Amino acid sequence: MTEFVREYEGNCVPRFPSYLRSNNPSLTEFQEGNLYVCLEQRLVRVQDQTVNLTAKEFDILALLIRNPKRVFTYEMIIDFVWNEDYSYYSRKAVNNHISNMRKKLKISPDVSDYIKSVAGVGYKFEYQPSP
Repeated sequence: MTEFVREYEGNCVPRFPSYLRSNNPSLTEFQEGNLYVCLEQRLVRVQDQTVNLTAKEFDILALLIRNPKRVFTYEMIIDFVWNEDYSYYSRKAVNNHISNMRKKLKISPDVSDYIKSVAGVGYKFEYQPSP
């Protein structure tokens, strides 16, 4: 069965498996496991429950899901999300946003942890189904 994802123009395109997805800014919807994200509406749902993320949390999540399995350093996240010199912000700011986002996305024990830490480097999005 083929799933479809809307483009900005309203056309539908086949949803490719996560390992084939690339950084495609025209895709506005993303679904992996219990996680659904609509970039146009800035909407996040886990197990059909709406999750309220702050603007920065949503921007970090959007950055990570558009580039699955790619590791983003703390500096890259600050550069892409804050669009400012990262010397003003610390790793602690990124860690706090990621920590808060993880708590909000983990609505029950059986929900996967989508944001993976890469020790001493940064973070990546990776879906691994719960056992």
